[in-house]
Amino acid sequence: MAFPHTRMRRLRKNETLRKLVRQTSLSASDFVYPLFIRTGRELKEPIESMPGCFHFSPDTAAAEAAEIFSLGIPAVILFGLPERKDATGSQAWAKEGVVQQAVRQIKKTCSDLVVITDVCLCEYTDHGHCGVIRDGRVDNDATCELLAKTAISHAQAGVDVVAPSDMMDGRVGVIRNALEKNGFKDTAIMAYSAKYASAFYGPFRDAAESAPAFGDRKDYQMDPANSAEAMREIALDVEEGADIVMVKPALCYLDVIYQAKKRFNVPIAAYNVSGEYMMVKSAAKAGLMNSEQAMLEVLLSIKRAGADIIITYFAKTAAELLKLTHRKVSK
Repeated sequence: MAFPHTRMRRLRKNETLRKLVRQTSLSASDFVYPLFIRTGRELKEPIESMPGCFHFSPDTAAAEAAEIFSLGIPAVILFGLPERKDATGSQAWAKEGVVQQAVRQIKKTCSDLVVITDVCLCEYTDHGHCGVIRDGRVDNDATCELLAKTAISHAQAGVDVVAPSDMMDGRVGVIRNALEKNGFKDTAIMAYSAKYASAFYGPFRDAAESAPAFGDRKDYQMDPANSAEAMREIALDVEEGADIVMVKPALCYLDVIYQAKKRFNVPIAAYNVSGEYMMVKSAAKAGLMNSEQAMLEVLLSIKRAGADIIITYFAKTAAELLKLTHRKVSK
């Protein structure tokens, strides 16, 4: 019935009532925390372009992982910064590569934490592109073979999930076949299925030292104007053997997350990327918004759109805040 019989504000009059009817909730178990790993020992170096984030060595990453798990965050995703780079990114699949070392040490320290590894070559190539360059372009099929080698090396180190982020056609199938052939049938694949050519990756590229030396990545990452194409990309990755699919970035692509959740019966991940993180951080530093409120609003919007998994640099802060809030309500 119409007003005054229906008053929508009745269920908003206090926090306890609002919580009772709240339709979307966040918990630490929704989050994956990214870690940047570089060569060395006892390193924990602040990243200037991403305040609150650090470069870790494998040993300190293991200690950080244990703290992350203690907050109720179930997973980390690792990005490697090798000591040397070359045209093919050969350190990506080196047995003693920095990510491979970190996986072994994290699993030794905190075996129950889910460890995900980014499988791409951009951090390892001297040209900064995500694959082998032939005639000025990334060679799709040659790159897929190297990505499979990288995924196998990560699986041998003990990773739970490999996450190809390169956007080469067919790479999920090549990686899945390689994992099966080499006895890693239980290693899951989280595919960066709808990864857009976005301006929001800037701080990450600085942190990971992975900016392309020439050109851009529009030749292989998706056009921001397209959403139907994203559904085709996701469908192909699922058909090729992806266990989880991802939309990246998150905030400008909430509609894509929503469509993916409605269409596909697989877990949907969303990456709350570095530029999105820094928008909140920068605005809060300038005194223009409340950092904690904005952070939770951003994360809720991603969850509300349909993401089952949120990869975010806010994970630790959000988990601590949610834990504190829960304690206050319990008292």
